[in-house]
Amino acid sequence: MTFLLVIILLALIFDYINGFHDAANSIATVVSTKVLTPLQAVVWAAFFNFIAFFIFKDHAVANTIGKTVQAEFITLEVIFSGLIAAIAWNLLTWWYGIPSSSSHTLIGGFAGAALANAFWNQPSLEFDAIVAMDKISKTLIFIFLAPLIGMLISAFITLVTIQHNVLFRTGIIVLCCTATWVAFDYFEQAKMLESTEKVYGMEKIKGTFSQGLVSGRAEDSAAFVDAKNRLALWKSNKGKVKELIGYYDEHGAERVAREVSGLFPAHVKLDSEKLTKGFTKADNSVMVWGIMAVAFLFVLAFWYVEKFTTPTAYRVGDMFKKLQLLSSAAFSVGHGGNDAQKVMGIIAAAMVANGDIEDIKNMPGWVPLACYTAIGLGTLSGGWKIIKTMGTKITKVTPLEGVCAETSGALTLFMTEQMGIPVSTTHTITGSIIGVGATKRLSAVRWGVTIQLLWAWILTIPISALLAGLVLLLVRSLS
Repeated sequence: MTFLLVIILLALIFDYINGFHDAANSIATVVSTKVLTPLQAVVWAAFFNFIAFFIFKDHAVANTIGKTVQAEFITLEVIFSGLIAAIAWNLLTWWYGIPSSSSHTLIGGFAGAALANAFWNQPSLEFDAIVAMDKISKTLIFIFLAPLIGMLISAFITLVTIQHNVLFRTGIIVLCCTATWVAFDYFEQAKMLESTEKVYGMEKIKGTFSQGLVSGRAEDSAAFVDAKNRLALWKSNKGKVKELIGYYDEHGAERVAREVSGLFPAHVKLDSEKLTKGFTKADNSVMVWGIMAVAFLFVLAFWYVEKFTTPTAYRVGDMFKKLQLLSSAAFSVGHGGNDAQKVMGIIAAAMVANGDIEDIKNMPGWVPLACYTAIGLGTLSGGWKIIKTMGTKITKVTPLEGVCAETSGALTLFMTEQMGIPVSTTHTITGSIIGVGATKRLSAVRWGVTIQLLWAWILTIPISALLAGLVLLLVRSLS
């Protein structure tokens, strides 16, 4: 129990370091455009880091992080070693002002320690038998996709924002809001279907069915026959489940859960209470309405300055300075929601390994609260060394470009969180800043600095994994 408490404390320390290491992501553009002073900016960002606690309920990213390594290879020693490596790499990159990814540091450390642990005991094991390759591959792909998506979205937002025709600009924003609404509705329903599959026991059923096929004596096994029948039952009801889930907003979680449960016969009837909890967690309406509200305020500001007053350079510049408060707040919410969940996943994995909970999704309520508090306090401490790199070295950022970069970064983080993909807020905002710089001219971006950052991103996971493996070997030799 004492070792578990040490690990939880280390995880919260990492979360705190993550906050001040990544504070620049949220406040660099606001500070560099002189919209807020550094002190005002960190208070602003820290507040919205914590507000994310009330917005993100499903904790999909935490689930992904916690299940990066196969459960049988997760021990308290593994998690301890991964955290020590992640903290060391984060502090080193912070000291030298390199905006590396705290997310990938944590993933690399966790996976590296698990690999060292597995190969220590069973050298002949296959790599994909130790780590969940589907989750690792998504993380690796988004090292490059997250900044690219951020760059493309920010370039698009910038090009729309500089349009002189305010009616045309409003129309594009309305279309984009509609597309966002549809996308988030799809994410919500996909999570509700996933919750239904989990309550139905789909993973275990598929495992039993696959083992029966491999054994060659499938039809003689009562468990195989039962799994086969349950798969057929699920297949016949899946369409109806999807249809009922589509009525979630109209009927509410409890009623939809009852109706979904009622589709199945008594001997396999789904637990309505568990379904209700899963559906409620999947609800992303607060996030969607928040995005719509920010978009509406943007449109109001555009119309007021350009149609109801005489637009001057000063008024337009002042408008974008005010809008940057909204965009930086949105990005800080995304930063808090995305990064705090990674530490939640590690703490929950440690509790599973220690036998305190059965599944990562059953983490106690104090875990999210502690993680959001820790990252908020870390942001409040500031990350001054990286602010200069993010705010001035990549490209010179104006208030207009700051709004576009932060809005793009926030949207990217919200979408990837809904997909359960642990992306780097550092990579995302860097790509967004590059995008707004490139819309002026390609030479406005200091590509030499960008290439140096790219190397830091690529090296973070393997170096963290190597460090974690060495720490685990040291722990083993001392124990």
